[in-house]
This record gives sequence, structure tokens and C-alpha cells, in this order.
Amino acid sequence: MTKRLTQERIAALKRLETHLGVAFPSYELLHQALIHKSYANEQGLSGYHNERLEFLGDAVLALVISEYIYRCFPSAPEGELARLRSVVVSEHPLAEKARNLKLGDYLLVSRGEAQAGGRNLDSLLSDALEAVIGAMYLELDYETCRDFILRLLGDDVQDIWQSRDFIDPKSALQEKVQQYSADVPIYDVYHEQGPDHDKTFHVAVKWRGRILGRGQGKTKKDAEQDAARSALKFLAKGDGDI
Repeated sequence: MTKRLTQERIAALKRLETHLGVAFPSYELLHQALIHKSYANEQGLSGYHNERLEFLGDAVLALVISEYIYRCFPSAPEGELARLRSVVVSEHPLAEKARNLKLGDYLLVSRGEAQAGGRNLDSLLSDALEAVIGAMYLELDYETCRDFILRLLGDDVQDIWQSRDFIDPKSALQEKVQQYSADVPIYDVYHEQGPDHDKTFHVAVKWRGRILGRGQGKTKKDAEQDAARSALKFLAKGDGDI
């Protein structure tokens, strides 16, 4: 694979368009958005990877979500809006959206990165999704990006706002369970994935011997917050009563 698009790659990107729900006028930038730096280095494609598109897509994503929550919650203070946005566009939720879109199937990584499970790493998937948004912005327009992003994340914004778990999930979970007992939640790292420079931690949160939620993140703190957030969603359901 070089910078030149093969017919096989074009056919693959056309299949991806069906997952995205967006038609690109050409495939050069979409192709580049799905090239990890490791692949570019391995193939001698100096500078031809997705990092610059990721930079742009990150900014577009932040603007769309900022505008949306600003309009949706007119009485919310700036601090709450900032925390809500931070949760919505954090790495793990974006990676989950990327998995739903099958981005990993189209992501080009080096042989070593592929063997290490790179196509399923949160960091690579979330970066790829942001890069795709960057390509979409350049190839199409802001309104198309906005529609795409809100299809992906609009319902999540409303759900997270209603649950209020963007306000420090660990503290919120501790307050909830201590309505019933003085016992505090315990966070257990049960798995570590990836190389040392790009590790993902998997955490389970337990209370009185019962697993309430699981989460993951690039740091133990982020993984614990994600697990607490999962536990709050579980407990918000009828079948998750303590």
C-alpha cells in the first residue's frame, strides 16, 4: 500500500461509508485518516499518517459538542458544561463509537502494532475517529460534520446529563452506596493491555463483594472513573438496585 489508492482500498472505503452514513467526494483524506504513524514509518511514507487530521478533527468535535451542550442546557454553569464535554469526548467513549463504526477493520497499522492488538486499542481508535472527522470537515463541510457527530453522540450527551455522572463519578458512586452502608467501593485492576508506552488499564469496582461496574482507561485513575460511571448507570436501572 502506498499513497496511491488501490481499487481494493477504494472498495473498502466505500464499505466504510455505509457505516459512517456519509459519502465522500474522494477518498484520499479518508484513506489518510486511517493510517497510523507506525504503518507510515514501516512503509516509508514520511509524514503520511493521520496525526494532523486527528488534530483538526479533535477541534471540530470539541466545537460541535460545546455548541450543542451550550444550547441544550442554557442555565448550566461553565464548569458543568466543561465537565460534561470532557466525559462525552473522552477516549473510551470515542473508541466505543469507533468500534461500532468498524473503524478498526480499515485502520492501517504496522505489523508489530497489529500483533499487539493495536487495531482494538482505545487510543488508536479514538484518534482514528477524530481523524475521520477532520477528513470529513475538509472534504465536505461543518454542517455535515455536525450532523455526523450528533448522530453519534447526541443521545449520549442527554443520557450523561440526566444521570449527572459527569460530576466526579467516583464521588457520586460513594455517596450513593453509603446511603446503605459505611462500606466504600473498592477498585481492582484486573487486566493491563498494550505496551508500556501505551497501556490500557481495566478496572472493576466492587462493593460488599459485588461487582457494580467495569471500566478502562489509559491511566488507573481514568479507568476507575470509567468503572464508577458504569456502576452508576447499572444502579440507575431497575435491575441494579442495591
